[in-house]
Amino acid sequence: MKRLCIILMLLMGLCATAAEKSRTIVYINGAKYYIHTVQPGETVYGLSKLYGVGEKVILENNPSLAGGLKSNENIRIPVVASVSGDDRKSDRKLRKTFDFHFVTKGETLYAISRQYEIPVRTIIEDNPGIDPTHLRLGERLLIRRKQIGSEDEAGSLAQWEAYRQSLNSVADEGTSYHIVRPGETFYSLSRRFGITEEELGALNNGLTPADLKAGAMIKVPGESEDAHPTQTVTPRDTTALEIREIPEEIEFRALRRSEPLDIALLLPLTTGNKVTANPNYLEFYQGFLLGLDSVKRLGYSVRSSLFDTKRNPEEVGRIIDEKSFREADLIVGPVYENELQAVLHYAEQKHVPTVSPLAHIEQTNSDVLFQLAPDPAHKYDKVSDLFAPDKRITLICTANTDKEFESEMLALLQGRRYDTYRFQNAQPGSGSGGNSPGNLTPLLENSEDNVFIILSDDEVEVDRILAALASADTNLTSRGRTAPRYTVLGNVRWNRYNNIDRTMFFKNRVVFISTYHAKRDSEAVKKFDSAYIRAFGTIPTLYSYRGYDTALIFAPAMFGEIEQKLEGRSFTPLQTTYRFERPEGRPNHVNSDWTRVNYNKDFTITIE
Repeated sequence: MKRLCIILMLLMGLCATAAEKSRTIVYINGAKYYIHTVQPGETVYGLSKLYGVGEKVILENNPSLAGGLKSNENIRIPVVASVSGDDRKSDRKLRKTFDFHFVTKGETLYAISRQYEIPVRTIIEDNPGIDPTHLRLGERLLIRRKQIGSEDEAGSLAQWEAYRQSLNSVADEGTSYHIVRPGETFYSLSRRFGITEEELGALNNGLTPADLKAGAMIKVPGESEDAHPTQTVTPRDTTALEIREIPEEIEFRALRRSEPLDIALLLPLTTGNKVTANPNYLEFYQGFLLGLDSVKRLGYSVRSSLFDTKRNPEEVGRIIDEKSFREADLIVGPVYENELQAVLHYAEQKHVPTVSPLAHIEQTNSDVLFQLAPDPAHKYDKVSDLFAPDKRITLICTANTDKEFESEMLALLQGRRYDTYRFQNAQPGSGSGGNSPGNLTPLLENSEDNVFIILSDDEVEVDRILAALASADTNLTSRGRTAPRYTVLGNVRWNRYNNIDRTMFFKNRVVFISTYHAKRDSEAVKKFDSAYIRAFGTIPTLYSYRGYDTALIFAPAMFGEIEQKLEGRSFTPLQTTYRFERPEGRPNHVNSDWTRVNYNKDFTITIE
């Protein structure tokens, strides 16, 4: 029996020496722990010998072990402090290998890793005394010179996420760790996790809203999916825009006619260190103000507050914490989708309609979200007649192709016949015969109803092709022949070309599909232009018109059931029409109406 005991003890000792110490170390509530994943056959006794701590200490730190060790279970084992020769190295020796970084107020380990483009795990390994989630002001960090510039953002994010998962695998019951995303605030986080802002601060050692930074790792209530070590967890790619789950349908409050409407307008007036306003968004704001004047003349009381987002999600987060923002009944902005997340978290909690005035929102879903930019899925609905079976469609190609426009056209032509013509960059009418690549007369020698689609993205080529078509039409007519009817489906980017002859748009009956159009000879537009010039001393732009439209559509709609007032109805404040519908499978309220602009041969323009 004695011999058997000795053999068992030897076997236990062999097991202990065969096991390896974990290399994963985390800080929990200021204490330092190894995260050890239990392997088959391991015992508390063996682990105590491996890590140099008592069995009682291991059991006290892991109450779940009362029922025994379980394979693949993560447990935490305190790190025993030791003094090594490395800890006593002089600064002179350290500087041969490292740069020194001294932590400033609010810095996070993730932010420091991005500053030096160095792996998160390298900073943790080279600084064994730091708590990665709670850096101390003035604390010195060693930055390994050879690793500077070696890590990209995706790698740092993955490592920071892996550290969070390690923490969550041994977190105290009822708590987990969360990486703060751009735009998240104390308010949005406290609402998301169902606690007060004071409780969130207390949970994180007195953290304040002013100290909250994107990339920080904070403690929040609730069990984490990472608490189950047998489950494989893939780090989330936080560089992508957040695809938010579709919430339940939200009911908005209808304002009484006697109530004032408070609007929060969020625009990126400045960016970075610039102090001068971005003219596009300043013009939107000026148009919006004129729109509010028109709303007031309808008998409504309206007040607005302007906030500069600086094109920075963190600045948006600070705006949300402002009292004047939280008083808003309607939110207009932010402009960019990556700034929307925190605003929508707040708006869903408070049931506040939120308008995206300029951007097409691709990945964000919310019942509170209204989008003025037209849905790309409906872009060519109004030119379906040009793709009818009785049309003869010809793609005119050159060496310079607008790939996006080509892709859109080929998608529309899928399953039907069309012709392709290669136009070489020659002067119109050059060459001696009808088959000259610069002479487009052969394209008109038929009796069909033609549609020509010019795929070039070169300004000179587009101008010459349009001139060649008009010349061919004129030549046929001058010889007593009847030229066939034809239309050119144009690319709206042509309007940005400075040197193109726009009379060719009329001669070739060009049709454009545009997000917005305003004819300055329209009575509504002329009236707006006069008011704008009087107020601001400058000619309005499309941004000015869009700002005016935004105010005219949404401010009056707040005095009643906004969804009933907007859904499925058309609005034309100036000349562009909007119609709000819900895309299939998404809760967003999206404008589905594009503008068709027809250039007629009698030199008139009609809008559809």
